[in-house]
Amino acid sequence: MNFSLSQMPERNVKPRIDGITMVMDKGLSINEVHNFLSVALPHVDVIKLGFGTSYVTPNLREKIEVYQSYGLPIYFGGTLFEAFLIRNQLEDYIRICKDYNIQHVEVSDGSITIPHTEKCGYIEKLTKHFTVLSEVGSKDAAHIIPPYKWIEQMSAELEAGASYVIAEAREAGNVGIYRGSGEVREGLVQEILTQIPGEKILWEAPQKSQQLYFLELLGCNVNLGNIAPHEVIALEAMRVGLRGDTFNLYLDQLTAQQR
Repeated sequence: MNFSLSQMPERNVKPRIDGITMVMDKGLSINEVHNFLSVALPHVDVIKLGFGTSYVTPNLREKIEVYQSYGLPIYFGGTLFEAFLIRNQLEDYIRICKDYNIQHVEVSDGSITIPHTEKCGYIEKLTKHFTVLSEVGSKDAAHIIPPYKWIEQMSAELEAGASYVIAEAREAGNVGIYRGSGEVREGLVQEILTQIPGEKILWEAPQKSQQLYFLELLGCNVNLGNIAPHEVIALEAMRVGLRGDTFNLYLDQLTAQQR
């Protein structure tokens, strides 16, 4: 850090296993990737090439290699996995990931219906080749999953070998663990946390209010995902109490009263 300040929270250092910031790249150019990482690299842990953008991205191999040259894990969005799966091309998907030297994959069923035991089977299969992040929740706002089912699915997917479970929100943050307005379904989140370790959950939180909710609930080392590249520095400042919304989170009570 550039300055010395007392009463600062202790951020986990890279390579982190919790306190992760996952950034969603929805179409940065190669030059934009370099520019973005020239500022944000210390605060980025993993990159997701959003939904199916990898299929239409020019110079994909070069772009992936740029991210990898900075030591960043990168993976294709879960929608691309589902697109291959529904076309009975899972082996093609595995081959492509290996060809691009992708070592992380996302297993999701947000756009298609997969029997859950079958989904867990895919997780088990893919863990033989990759680090698996599995996403729980539907992209259909009308499909409300009860809390007990979230817990059952997250537990089973972690047991099947997923390194993290991702709590679905889409890139807009308006489904899954959120209402259509973007408001957190707090009862759902609280119930999930009674059974699933927080460090094993990557909360998709593209909106500032959502990020703030999880920082206040779980602290500066909560795992947050679907962060826009231009929001990484602002998020890191908010994580450590250097944004108005979190300014008093880590100050001791006496100091806070003096303010």
